[in-house]
Amino acid sequence: MTEIINPNDETRVAEGSKVDLHFSVAIENGVEIDNTRSREEPVSLIMGDGSLLPGFEKALFGLRAGDRRTVSLPPEEAFGSWNSENVQKFDTVKFEQRPIVGHMIEFEDKAKSSLFGVVKTVNDDITEVDFNHPLAGKNITFEVEIFKVTPAGQQGIKIM
Repeated sequence: MTEIINPNDETRVAEGSKVDLHFSVAIENGVEIDNTRSREEPVSLIMGDGSLLPGFEKALFGLRAGDRRTVSLPPEEAFGSWNSENVQKFDTVKFEQRPIVGHMIEFEDKAKSSLFGVVKTVNDDITEVDFNHPLAGKNITFEVEIFKVTPAGQQGIKIM
């Protein structure tokens, strides 16, 4: 197990801090969808760099090395609410191969960026594709264990 390191017991997670942590994410029925505990070392991130969703980061603020927290996040603070406008209909005949319900398909948006959608329904005329995040509309449980907190601006300093 990774050692908890906290040279300053009062160093707390704040904007710009480097945080070494393990976390898990589960949906409300308890099914785990991500977990870093199988890795030998904790993951590192800089608070505010976009590595975590804002709702997950909010749960970390104020914690310090050795702290553990479990928070339940509503969809709005996790992967967003499900939006019916993100379900689009396409002519089935325009696909190179007949789509399969449940499969993820890559599309290109107007800016030529990749956009992924999940096939919801297929018939001879119309195929419905859902472009919502697969976890949109779901309540999320986020568990975290903090191993090390380095204050903003001190990430590159080595103490001898």
